[in-house]
Amino acid sequence: MEPHTQPAEWIETLGWIALGVALASALVIVFDIVVRGRHQKMWIMNVVYPVTALYWGPVALWFYFAHGRERDTDGAEPPDRVVRFKAVSHCGAGCTLGDIGAEWLVLGTGLTLAGKALYADFLLDFVFAWTLGIAFQYFSIVPMRSIGRWEGIRAAVKADTLSILAFQVGLFLGMWIYQEVIFDPGLSKTTAAYWMLMQVSMVVGFFTAWPVNAWLVRAGWKERM
Repeated sequence: MEPHTQPAEWIETLGWIALGVALASALVIVFDIVVRGRHQKMWIMNVVYPVTALYWGPVALWFYFAHGRERDTDGAEPPDRVVRFKAVSHCGAGCTLGDIGAEWLVLGTGLTLAGKALYADFLLDFVFAWTLGIAFQYFSIVPMRSIGRWEGIRAAVKADTLSILAFQVGLFLGMWIYQEVIFDPGLSKTTAAYWMLMQVSMVVGFFTAWPVNAWLVRAGWKERM
C-alpha cells in the first residue's frame, strides 16, 4: 500500500463541509425534479444537474433555478454563456460519474500503473469518463436530431470526445498538483480532503472544457440546449 499524507484537521473539516454543501445542493435539485415534478424535456438533464452540483455545489444550484429549470418561456434563444454552461455541464456530468467510479475501483483493487495509483486513476478515469460522457451525449443528440442508433453513436463520439479530453486535462492537472506537489506522497481516497480537492479539480476541468465546447456548439457538432 502506498504511503499517504494525513491532512490537517481543519482541512479535513473543510472537506466534510464542502462535500455536505454539494450533496445538499444536489438533493435540492433532485427534490425539485422528482418530487415537485419539474422534469426536464431532455431526460438526461434530470441527471446532469444533480451530478453537476456534486462538484459545483451552490453554483450549480443557482444555475439550475436561474437557467436550467423547465418553465414557460417566450421561445427566446438563451444567451451563449448559458448554452456553453449547459454544454460543459453535460459533458462534465458523464466525466464526474466515470471518475468517481474509477477512483473507487482503483482503491478497491489496489491497482497501480508504473508503481503509482495516481497513474492508474488517470487511465481508468479517462476510460470511464469517455464511456459515460459519450453515453450522456448520445441520449441528448439522438432525440434532438431524430437519428438512428449507430448514427447517434458516431455523432456522440464526434460531439463529445474533444470536450471530454479537455475536461480530463484540467481534472488531471488538479489531481497531480494536490497529490504530487501539495500533499506529496498524496492523500488517501478515504479522506474528505481528497474529494474536496477532486471537486476543485473538476471545476478546473469545467473551465478547460469551456472554450472547446464553445467551438463545438458554434461548429454545430454539439446541440444548443
